Amino acid sequence: MSSAVETAAELPRLQPGDYKSNLKPVWCAGCGDYGVVTGLYRAMAELQMEPWNTVVVSGIGCSSRLPGYVATYGFNSVHGRALPLASGMKVARPELNVVAVGGDGDGLAIGGNHFMHNARRNLDLTYIIMDNEIYGLTKGQVAPTTPSGDKTKSTYYGNPEPAVDPCELAIAFGATWVGRAFSGDLKTMVDLMVQALKHRGFSFLNVMSPCVTWRGDDQFKVMKAKLRSLPEGYDRSSRASAAPYTRETETLTTGVLYEVQQPSLVDRLTDLKVRAQAGRTGPVTTDEVLRSFMPAF
Repeated sequence: MSSAVETAAELPRLQPGDYKSNLKPVWCAGCGDYGVVTGLYRAMAELQMEPWNTVVVSGIGCSSRLPGYVATYGFNSVHGRALPLASGMKVARPELNVVAVGGDGDGLAIGGNHFMHNARRNLDLTYIIMDNEIYGLTKGQVAPTTPSGDKTKSTYYGNPEPAVDPCELAIAFGATWVGRAFSGDLKTMVDLMVQALKHRGFSFLNVMSPCVTWRGDDQFKVMKAKLRSLPEGYDRSSRASAAPYTRETETLTTGVLYEVQQPSLVDRLTDLKVRAQAGRTGPVTTDEVLRSFMPAF
C-alpha cells in the first residue's frame, strides 16, 4: 500500500468545479452571492485547499446558505453565531482551513460582539461578509449598513440612522488583514480572497453583494460606476491611510485597505501551553485545578 504522501502526490490538481456540492443555490436570480460562491471556488482551487481539511461556517440569512454549496465540511449555525463556532474549530484543530461567511445583518447586528472579539484576538481564520445593505431573507428591513435616508420595508420615510462601514470596524477592532471587494468584479474579488485565505491571522473581506430583490435591480450598474482601485504606492500598513476609504458614498474603492503581521491567537496559546508545561513531568490533575481556585480544597 502506498504511503499517504505518495497518495497525495498522485491526486489530480483540484479545479473550481471540484469544490461545488450537489446542492443547487436557491438565491434570487441576479443575486450578488452567486459571484461570491463562484469566487470562493476559484480561490480555493488556486490555493489547492484540501476539502477534507477545510470547513465553511455561517450564521443565518440569504448568504449564510453558502456552506451547503461548497464541497468541504460545513456548518449552518444560528443568527450571528458563525464566528464563535469558527473560533472553537480553529482553536481545537489549528491545522484546519476555517472560513466564516454571512451577511451584514448577521455579522454586524446580532453578531457584532463576536466580530469585535475575533478581530482583536487575531485568530487565524477568514471572515467574508456579503454586504447587500439590507435584511434580504426577512423581506427587506433596514440593516446596519443600509445607507442613511434609504427607504426600506421598516423605514418608510427613510433610514434615520447613519450606516456603519464594516471595514472601518474591522480595522478598529484589530483585524490584521482587511479588504473590500465587489461581487460584480470577479477577477479582483478572487485575488482578494486568495490573499485573505493565505493571511496568517484574522482576515476580513467585505464583499459588496447587491440584493436585486430589495435594493433594486440597478444596483450592479450603480456600484460598477462607483468602482475605484487604491492608488499606486498606497500604504496598507497604516490605519490613517485606510480612513479616507471608509464610509464612502460616491465611490466604491476595492483592494487591501489594511494589512499587518502579528502573532495569531493560536500562536499565543501554543506559547502559553509550552510555558505552562515547562518543568512538569505529567499532565495537570483535576485536584490541582480545583486548588488553584479553592486553596483549602
